[in-house]
Amino acid sequence: MFTPRRPALALPLPVTPTRSFPRAVLAGLLCSLLGAAVPTQAQPTPHAADTVRLQLTSSVQRALQVSPEVDQVRTQRRRAAARHREARASRFLTDFSLNTAHSLAPGLTNTATSEEDPFEYYLDPNIDNDWTLGALRPFSDFSVVARQPLWTWGELSGNIRAADRAVDVEAARVDGKALEVAFRTGEIYYNVLLTEALDRLAARTGDVIDRAQREVQRLLDEGSEDVDNADLFQVRLTEQEYRRRLVEIDQRRTTARSALRRQLFLDDATPLELAADDLTPIDFSLHPDSLPHYLALGRRHRPELNQAAAGIAARQALVDVARSDYYPKLGFQATYGYSFTLPERPRQKNAFIGDPYRGSRTRTGLGLQMNLNFKQTEARVEQAQAQLNEVRYQEEAAQQLIRFEIEDAYRQVIIAQTDVQSRDEDVRITTEWLRTEQINFDLGFGDTENLVKAVRANLEAEARYYEAVQRFNIAVLRLWRVTGVLADRAQNGTLID
Repeated sequence: MFTPRRPALALPLPVTPTRSFPRAVLAGLLCSLLGAAVPTQAQPTPHAADTVRLQLTSSVQRALQVSPEVDQVRTQRRRAAARHREARASRFLTDFSLNTAHSLAPGLTNTATSEEDPFEYYLDPNIDNDWTLGALRPFSDFSVVARQPLWTWGELSGNIRAADRAVDVEAARVDGKALEVAFRTGEIYYNVLLTEALDRLAARTGDVIDRAQREVQRLLDEGSEDVDNADLFQVRLTEQEYRRRLVEIDQRRTTARSALRRQLFLDDATPLELAADDLTPIDFSLHPDSLPHYLALGRRHRPELNQAAAGIAARQALVDVARSDYYPKLGFQATYGYSFTLPERPRQKNAFIGDPYRGSRTRTGLGLQMNLNFKQTEARVEQAQAQLNEVRYQEEAAQQLIRFEIEDAYRQVIIAQTDVQSRDEDVRITTEWLRTEQINFDLGFGDTENLVKAVRANLEAEARYYEAVQRFNIAVLRLWRVTGVLADRAQNGTLID
């Protein structure tokens, strides 16, 4: 862990070295730079009631709450959970349905002349169905079917296991999308901080250039021999370069803030303010166990590995489901039906006589069901096995890719950390150089060109320092992302602003 100093300037000031640059201008320029390098106490400013004040943690938390990308994947998880409930419900009364049919039934015609009991029409050969249009009457049929599987050779339990593991697959996808959104939010957050810092420093640099231009103009007006029109032209060229860079910084700042608003779904009219006053390195130290520690974190927390493990379990269950078709399934079935015609046809009271247009029926008992097309069953088993092998290969590839990502992110943190330390030392060295040149200049034996070089080197060193800090912070976020803990750290409030 390290805590580098905070430089006050980070915008390179394009100064063309020249021995004829006036001493008075350089002295004024130097005083402005040294004055800007002293941090001033920030004064509290009133904030509107609806101002959104953001930190890194709060930004990531809000992004995870409002992101439609995460909500979209959460919807898939809810869908998988509903399929799991459906699979569990299928254990009892797999088929429990009511079926109805409504049509027209024929009337009855009797060609006999003698009167007889309507309940004994089945004895009269002269009774027949009358299909003439006027004799048709409404007919309805109702049937209730209930089937309960008793032994399915793993088909029901396999479907339940597959649906259960499918929920885990979708949950891992939610975690993966949350990691993606959290990292993108953190990256945008630090982009905004960088552009804010550069914007503040650009304003200070503009004051320095403006002061230098006024000083040269004053000396020219007084007829000083220390300056000529070439010095004024040099300052004006420096001013134009500064203006070009100022526009670039302003546009990047606007773009970065707009990106943060879009990521957090904030209205353009809502005031946005970052809680951090300056861009500083994340308070982060690599674990003593170093790379093995982060590899172990990745194996435990990366959602891709959890997703692959759940996918393998789900595919294995589906293989068992496909194999169950090789064996007969035992079940219990109960069926009850009732039919009637209005006006009612007379019911024939004989156990061996049935009227399809009136009466009740029932069938209850045990039954076997077996698919005898074994070639189709074999093909389905092979397809399920191929899908299982596909997920296994994906898991192997994911393990190697994740290991590489963690190793790369780990080494990028080391590189970025060293870069910040080196850039911080650059700032210290150039500041010391600048002060030495100022002392020599004040004592009368300083070199003008060396002083200009020191000014430029100090400004460029501070600019590179801020860029290094941003890269380091993003490298730390990337390490947390590839180990799978970034979103959890944000939700638990353990991210360091």
